[in-house]
Amino acid sequence: MAAMKAGKASLQLSSVPLQMLFFLNGVYYGFYFLATLLMVIYKSQVLSYPDGNLALDLALLFIMAILEAIRLYLGVRGNLKEEEVSVGISLALTVGSMLLSVYFMVWQTYVLRADVIVGAVLLVIYGLEAILDVTAIAAFASAYA
Repeated sequence: MAAMKAGKASLQLSSVPLQMLFFLNGVYYGFYFLATLLMVIYKSQVLSYPDGNLALDLALLFIMAILEAIRLYLGVRGNLKEEEVSVGISLALTVGSMLLSVYFMVWQTYVLRADVIVGAVLLVIYGLEAILDVTAIAAFASAYA
């Protein structure tokens, strides 16, 4: 089925693998958020957090959740509507999400092995999404240039 954009007929360019990865990421991030929140609560009960570090870890976790929701919304919307700008913004937000994920894997106050495992899986998903984001942006840009 041909779609019309900017007066040109083209094939459907939305990436099915990218869309599936966005869905998988949404489901996995729900697990990641809950697991990380529970681990922070556990560490706050068992270990002594320095002043302010517990609030920082929790604040960054909730900022990451908001960032993730925006990132996934823009990515899904951009992919379905074949808008390279939305997918590009989603890709840029992926970098921020990756940095926050690395924070929880390496730099947070106390790091458990479980933090590293769930964070590594999330980073792999982000990496795959980034590759597919770039591919989708290139396809959209070349088709509508």
